[in-house]
Amino acid sequence: MEVRLARKYGFCFGVEDAIETARRALNANAPGKVVSLGPVIHNRQVVENLQRAGLDQSGDLKTLAEGSTVLIRSHGVGPDVYEQAKQRNIQIIDATCVLVKRAQSVVRQLHEEGYRVVMIGDKNHPEVQGVIGYAPDVIVVDMDDDLDAKLPLRAKLGIVAQTTHAPEHVANMIGLIARRPFRELKVVNTLCLEVVRRQEAAIELARQVDVMFVLGGLHSANTQELARLCREEGVATYHLETWEAFEPGMVQGAKVAGITAGASTPDFVVTEFADKLSTYEPAP
Repeated sequence: MEVRLARKYGFCFGVEDAIETARRALNANAPGKVVSLGPVIHNRQVVENLQRAGLDQSGDLKTLAEGSTVLIRSHGVGPDVYEQAKQRNIQIIDATCVLVKRAQSVVRQLHEEGYRVVMIGDKNHPEVQGVIGYAPDVIVVDMDDDLDAKLPLRAKLGIVAQTTHAPEHVANMIGLIARRPFRELKVVNTLCLEVVRRQEAAIELARQVDVMFVLGGLHSANTQELARLCREEGVATYHLETWEAFEPGMVQGAKVAGITAGASTPDFVVTEFADKLSTYEPAP
């Protein structure tokens, strides 16, 4: 079977920095000393590798002893976590993505400028949960139905977005917000360019193949978004973590398969999948 890879896929610099920060922390501390507040990134293979290296990724700040060392994962946290850690003499090693840090700073600045902050994003995503902590009463919207229920009329609104969202979705939401009565509207682009490039490359490849495979953590927001965008192109699309999830029926009747991967998917997952798929012989 012919296999084509997207021109841009896999680890972004924020993920690479987070993993490297975690590894440095493990090397510099005694085993069991470093605890992460949740998975460093949304990828099971990487999470398991770090666990084997000694990183506890199920940490809860409330249960940590004074003097512990805590790793802030790539998705970031709200300012209350830093304050609690300071009060309890807990050392912080910060692996927050720099673009998430920027979004946090933008939210704080918008509030200080008198805007009611609106974030376009998934309210349950850890990045969003952390970012909205940098201003009081941030409104989180992600669907048309959210607007009538949540947005105040004739307000001074400052808009940001979850870094991994698709530009088209964010633009559509901004357009819908702008149709409502408002006193002032300020939009700050907080999207990750690396994620956008992966989305553009996935769409481009989806138009050239019979079936698309999107590789990465099933709970990874940016990987889920890649799969959604590929499906919107009308091509059969499968979001899988690894080759182990592959089933023969997925390529039945297909001659050309495309592969892309989320920003938290390691290269070895893509390489193994591509190698095995390229030599796969469907049953007669």
